[in-house]
Amino acid sequence: MSSINDNLFGVHTKALGLWQRRAEVLASNLANADTPEYLARDVDFRKALADASDAQPSLSMRADAPGHIDTAAQASEQLAYRMPTQPSMDGNTVETQVEQANFAANGVHYQASLAFITAQIRMLRTAITGGQG
Repeated sequence: MSSINDNLFGVHTKALGLWQRRAEVLASNLANADTPEYLARDVDFRKALADASDAQPSLSMRADAPGHIDTAAQASEQLAYRMPTQPSMDGNTVETQVEQANFAANGVHYQASLAFITAQIRMLRTAITGGQG
């Protein structure tokens, strides 16, 4: 099924998940802006997308109970520490303006991938119904 999605939507299905993960990481950074010794993190998007694109379809384990370990999620985790331009005295490396700008840009990328997928679905629906409906 994933190869069908890859053929229809290209890299956007994988990118959508990575944009979502990056939004979570950036939101976590912003939430911890005042936490001493907190180190800001970010998703290495290019590396994560390359890893996701190179992955061959295979059977993978999944966590179906709260105590299980989700190996697929761990393998796709591509977090790196952000190098601050102005480190704070308490060891926190979160720069609020940088995080907010990255969060906004990430939202634009997420919306662009979502718009592409939506347009592809609309085009398929038109092709199936013959433009009627």
